[in-house]
Formats: sequence, structure tokens, C-alpha cells
Amino acid sequence: MPLTPLDIHNREFKKGFRGYNEAEVDEFLDEVIKDFEGLIKENGLLKEEVSQLKAQVEHYRGLETTLQSTLVVAQGTAEEVRINARKEAELTLAEARAKADQLIQEAYERQRKVMEQMDEKRREMALFRARARAMLLSQLEVLDSGDPIEKSEAQPA
Repeated sequence: MPLTPLDIHNREFKKGFRGYNEAEVDEFLDEVIKDFEGLIKENGLLKEEVSQLKAQVEHYRGLETTLQSTLVVAQGTAEEVRINARKEAELTLAEARAKADQLIQEAYERQRKVMEQMDEKRREMALFRARARAMLLSQLEVLDSGDPIEKSEAQPA
């Protein structure tokens, strides 16, 4: 059982022949009691402080657990956002490629139509030249054959 200041105060020593000086012993015991009471108070305060610190440590451990859980959730969310962003980028890229392919096909179709129109115009031009040549040749023949009026006068009927 631990010693208390009251135990020290109530302690009595037997007096013997040539024993201790009673005043010195009492004075020393008073000092011991005073120091012992101070140590007990200090010990109580320290125990209370330790108890508060333990409570704070438990509180911080709870916060640590919460923060770890939050971090795990945040990491999962970040990974999910990253995956969704990648999927969205791939989808956007696929849409852009499809649109580009469509534009290229439309351009090829327009080119094909323009080429067909050019071919048609070339055919029309060739036909026009052929008709113009035929008409010019026919006019030349008329010119080469002479004046029909002169020929009719020159030939007796």
C-alpha cells in the first residue's frame, strides 16, 4: 500500500537513549510531508494530463481512420474520373474520326460529280466542235462550189 502524507505525519518514532533530535526529525518530516504532498498533487495533475492526451490521441486516431477512408474514396473517385475522362476522350476521338470519314466521303462524292460534269462538258464540247466543223465544212463546200447564181446563168437550160 502506498505511503500517504498522513502516514508520514502520524509516524512516531521510539525514543531511545541518545536518540535522534526530535525537533530535527519533526522538521525533516514536515519537509518530507510537504514535498510528498507536492509530488502527489503533481502526479495527479500528470495523470489527468495523460488521460486528456490519451483522449486526444484516440480522437486523432479516429480522424486518421476517417482521413484514410476519405483518401481511399478520393483515390477511387479520382481513378473513376480518370477512366471516365479517358472513355469520353476516346468517344470524342471516335466521333471526330467518323465525322472526318463522312466529310472525306462527301468530298470524294463531290469530286466524282464534278468529274462527271467535266466529262459531260467535254463530250458536249466535242459534239459542238464536230457540229461546228461539219457546218463550216458544208459552208466551205458551198463556197468552193461557186456562186449558184453564176452557175445557173452559165448553164443553158
